[in-house]
Amino acid sequence: MPDVVDLRSDTVTRPTPAMRRAMADAEVGDDDYGEDPTVRALEEHFAQRVGKPASLFVASGVMANQIAIRVLTEPGTAVVAGRRQHVVAYEYGAAAMNAGIQFVELDDVDGMLQADDVRLARQASEHHQPTVSLVSIENTHMAASGAPWSTEGLRALVAAAGSVPVHMDGARLFNAEAATGVPASEWVSRVATVMCCLSKGLCAPVGSLLAGDADVIAEGRLARKRLGGGMRQAGVLAAPGLVALHEMIERLPEDHARAARLADAVAQRWPGSGLDPAAVRTNIITFNHPQPDKLLAHLEGYGVLAHAIAPSTVRLVTHHDVDDAGVARAVAALRDAPGGDVS
Repeated sequence: MPDVVDLRSDTVTRPTPAMRRAMADAEVGDDDYGEDPTVRALEEHFAQRVGKPASLFVASGVMANQIAIRVLTEPGTAVVAGRRQHVVAYEYGAAAMNAGIQFVELDDVDGMLQADDVRLARQASEHHQPTVSLVSIENTHMAASGAPWSTEGLRALVAAAGSVPVHMDGARLFNAEAATGVPASEWVSRVATVMCCLSKGLCAPVGSLLAGDADVIAEGRLARKRLGGGMRQAGVLAAPGLVALHEMIERLPEDHARAARLADAVAQRWPGSGLDPAAVRTNIITFNHPQPDKLLAHLEGYGVLAHAIAPSTVRLVTHHDVDDAGVARAVAALRDAPGGDVS
């Protein structure tokens, strides 16, 4: 077992030996000229996997989200999103700076947006409020303990959005697929664009993909250039992404099972933390704690790293580099954590 059990995020995953070999052997060209064959292969494979005409390889999930917003909106309009979504709370206000939009923030306690709330947000433009140009959702929803959407909820939301396009922040799209049994292509069929990270649970060292219609992705390629995201011999980065899509999706249920063990330990130690273990269906656990810094220091003393995503919210994330022994160590550390019940 490694000296440290790192539960801060699934972004800390290290590339597998197969990925390292693929990087060394990658055929490359200048991607800014559209000449890198490995990048093209990755983009084509992902587009086919999610059932979209085209996709674009970018440096990060934040960049993919920002490109989607720039392409699908106009300055001075509004984007409807959950107040705890990554694009609202964890991208340092990038959308306001990059696209000149403002967010209409809706309740998303369970990770989903309510269709009636989306309708009301759209109707607000009749009362001197900004026109809604985009609805953004997150599947799975990180702050809601990695909650996947329901297909019924997504259908209702898309109907409520009407002619307004929907963007899916699918940073952990394949975790949603694994947890629900709903293919990624079915999730994505109802939205205009989808972003997916290769560098989280899928273990690639860097990179995300944005998929959508060909004209949207062509405009997204220009937006990527404007954001400084044009890459040259990027095949060395795309090659492990191909390995990720081919080899790392089927193992995601292992992470989900380990997260369930951690969720049970948290709920037993702090019954008032607001965590329902039954709601933890993927690889993320978030729960309330009045003194996150003290808890994180306690866990670190056991060789377990965790993270706070808000002043009173702690997060634990399982991934490929955390095995059963690591989870057992984390469970022991949680059970021995000081302090009374959280309320």
